Amino acid sequence: MYKRINGLQHIGVAVQNMDLSLRFYRTFFGLDIPFFDSVQPAPLMDVYTNNSTITKRASMIMNLQGGCAIEVIRPTSFEPQPAMHAAVGDLGICITQVKCKNIRASHEFCKAHQAPGLTDISTDPLGRATFFIQDLDGLHWQYIESNQWYTQNKHHSGGVIGCSVGVSDMDEALRLYAGVLGFDKVQHDSSANFSDWKQLPHGAQRYRRVILAQSAQPGGGFAKVTGTNYIELVQALDRKPAYLFENRIWGDSMFAHIGFDVKGMKAIGNDLKEAGYPFTCDSNDALSMGQTKVHCTYIHDKDRTLIEMIEVYKVPIIEKWGIFLDVEKRDPLKPLPDFMLKALRFSRVKDK
Repeated sequence: MYKRINGLQHIGVAVQNMDLSLRFYRTFFGLDIPFFDSVQPAPLMDVYTNNSTITKRASMIMNLQGGCAIEVIRPTSFEPQPAMHAAVGDLGICITQVKCKNIRASHEFCKAHQAPGLTDISTDPLGRATFFIQDLDGLHWQYIESNQWYTQNKHHSGGVIGCSVGVSDMDEALRLYAGVLGFDKVQHDSSANFSDWKQLPHGAQRYRRVILAQSAQPGGGFAKVTGTNYIELVQALDRKPAYLFENRIWGDSMFAHIGFDVKGMKAIGNDLKEAGYPFTCDSNDALSMGQTKVHCTYIHDKDRTLIEMIEVYKVPIIEKWGIFLDVEKRDPLKPLPDFMLKALRFSRVKDK
C-alpha cells in the first residue's frame, strides 16, 4: 500500500480572540487566504478535552506567496485559558517560523506596526538572518529570510516554514521525527548558548538544537506553495522545562499541534503503531470542515506534543463559486496545476 508523509502542512494555534488574531496574521504574515472558516463540534479531540466534546471555530489560512498554512482555533463552548508564557525549550511547540523576503524590510514593517515582543535582527545556527515577534496571545513567531517563493505580491512575509519543539529526550524525539515521520536530513546539531535566542525567555541558557528537514522531495498537491520546511528539536540543558499544556486542554490558547500532509493513512498508522506511537484518535472516514473533506488522525510524542496527520480528499479552490477539487485519486507527488493554485487569490481577505 502506498504511503508517504509529504511534509508539514500547517501549525495549529488556539487564540483568545479569533477575529483580531486573523487580522494580526494577515497583517504580519500575509496569511489572507482561508480554506475554511466554520464552527463545528470537535468529537475527534475528546481524548484531549477531558472526554467532553467541545465546539470550536476553526479557520485554515495560507499565504499564496509560499509557505505552509496555520489553523486558527477558538473554542465557542467554553472560555479558553490564556496562553502560558513559553520559554525556549519548554515541552511543546515553543516557536513557529515564517519566511520573509528581506529581513530588514520585515523588521522595519514590524517596528512601524508596533509588533509585540520585537527583537533585534540576529543570525540562526544555519546562518540565516532572523528576528522574533509575539502575537496577540504572547506566542513567539520567528521571521527567517528566504529566497524560495511561489508567487509574488506586495506583502513582505510568507507563510510557515517550520516550528521549534521542546523535548526532554533528544534521542527518543529523533527516533520519531527523523525516523518515522521522515524528517531525516540533519541540517544542524549542536549544544551551546545561541545568540539568536538571547532576547527570548531563558534564551541565554544552554540548549541542544537539532534542525531536521526531509531528504525526499516535497509532495502533495500544494508542494509548490509549501516548499521546503523543517522541524527544530530543542532540549534544555540547564533547567527542567515546563510542559506547555499542563492542566490545560486542546483549545486553550497556545500553539496547539503540528499538522502533516500524508497519503496512505492506514499504512502510516501501522508504522506508527509498530514504533510505539499509535493513533490516539482517528476520524476513520472523511471529516467535513465546511466544504473541505479530510481524514484526520492524531498521535503525540513522548512529551505530549500533538501531531496531526491529514489525508486530503476534497479542497475548495474558490469556495464562494462552488469550485472544489477531488484529490483522493491524484498522483500524490503531482502538484496541482498553477492555474488552480493561483485561483486561490480570488478568496483573499482584504483589510481596509
